Amino acid sequence: MKNEVSLAQGWLRKADSDLQTARRTVESEGPYDTACFHAQQAVEKCLKALLALRGRPTPRTHDLEELADICLGICPLPELTTAPLEELSTYAVEMRYDADFWPPLETAAEALETAERIRNAIGALIPCPSNDSPGCQ
Repeated sequence: MKNEVSLAQGWLRKADSDLQTARRTVESEGPYDTACFHAQQAVEKCLKALLALRGRPTPRTHDLEELADICLGICPLPELTTAPLEELSTYAVEMRYDADFWPPLETAAEALETAERIRNAIGALIPCPSNDSPGCQ
C-alpha cells in the first residue's frame, strides 16, 4: 500500500503530464481548447496531490473551487486564493464539450501560467522521490 507521500508524488507526476501537453499545445498554432483542458486537469491533480499528502480523501470532482476550499482548510496557499479557479473549472467539462469554445492563444497561455504557478507552490511541499521520478522539482 502506498503512503501519503508516494500518492502525492503520483498525482504530481500526472499533473506534470497534463502540463507538458498544455505547453506543447500553447507552443503550437492551435487550436488551444486542449491546452485549457489540460491546464484545468493539472490544477485538479495538484490539489489532489496536496490532499493525498495530508492524508485526506480525494473527492471525485472537477470543481477546482471545491478542492481549493478543502486544501485551504489544511494548508494556506496564496496561489489558491488569487487564481481564477472558477474559470479554469469550466474547462474540465462545460467548455470541453462546447462546440463553440475555441479560445485564443492568450486564454490558453493564461490557463497554463495559472496551472504552472499552482503546480510550483504545491510541488514545493511534496518531497522528491529518491529515484528523481519525472516531474520532480
